[in-house]
Amino acid sequence: MARGMNHVFLIGVLARDPEMRYTPSGTAVFEATIAGEDHITGSDGQPRKLPWYHRVSILGKPAEWQAERNLKAGDAVMVEGSVEYSQWDAPEGGKRSMVRVKAQRMEQLGYSPELIQDAGGGVRMSGGMNEVILIGNVTRDPELRYTPAGDAVLGLGLAVNETWNDRQGQKQEKTHWIDVTLWRELAERMKDLRKGDPVLVQGRLTNEAWTDRDGNKRNTTKVEASLVEALARGTTAQGSTPTRSAAPAPARQPVAAGASRSSSPAPTRPAPTHSGGLDIDQGLDDHFPPDEDLPF
Repeated sequence: MARGMNHVFLIGVLARDPEMRYTPSGTAVFEATIAGEDHITGSDGQPRKLPWYHRVSILGKPAEWQAERNLKAGDAVMVEGSVEYSQWDAPEGGKRSMVRVKAQRMEQLGYSPELIQDAGGGVRMSGGMNEVILIGNVTRDPELRYTPAGDAVLGLGLAVNETWNDRQGQKQEKTHWIDVTLWRELAERMKDLRKGDPVLVQGRLTNEAWTDRDGNKRNTTKVEASLVEALARGTTAQGSTPTRSAAPAPARQPVAAGASRSSSPAPTRPAPTHSGGLDIDQGLDDHFPPDEDLPF
């Protein structure tokens, strides 16, 4: 399996006051929701705004240092981190999982941006930054399909490896399972990917709100790809050699989450139906159980 690469960069505001808690083993956990908007131009030439909300966690001593800064809702911050996947047993039975951002760095910005009042009682930044870069392995043979409007869409399951040393100095490994969506020309160009292929993905984190079969609201975080590079099997994140070129994600119809920021020189894209309608009260309280012990 390819050595994983996992980088996330966010610029937004704290949607609400952050929270501080401790796991049973004493690990400090600082949690915040970073919120912003992507300003895009739809395929019809009309400007649109795509809200996003991403849960961010900081662990250990850095969490305590962050809590001492007394950040509040509306403060603008820059976050550098990685995508974090976790799974646990739900109290009502079955497995539950979540993808959010584990921050290695959070810095307050030196200005006060324009804020958008949220229907759920929070705020988000008008604009911001929302970028992710991953290297991992395809977990299943993808299937190219088409929307009723004729747009090609390809869903990739991506396994991204992470390694770290625990408190005893022992090497630990974890795999993060990330869903990635490719659209139109990019989807068609990458349709020959197969299970086990290592790939580099560049894109943005997107929110999708949905209702499960029991009628409960859920929130899913995925990556919408703007660029994909297929890497040679057996290569690592350092010194890897691309074997298939990729194209930036082109325009598409508003049928799923994600779109490029207006600052990108890419073709126009419409706002999606899921993220475009997401608000802070939709699924964002669905986080890790309070007794989970988190690794460094």
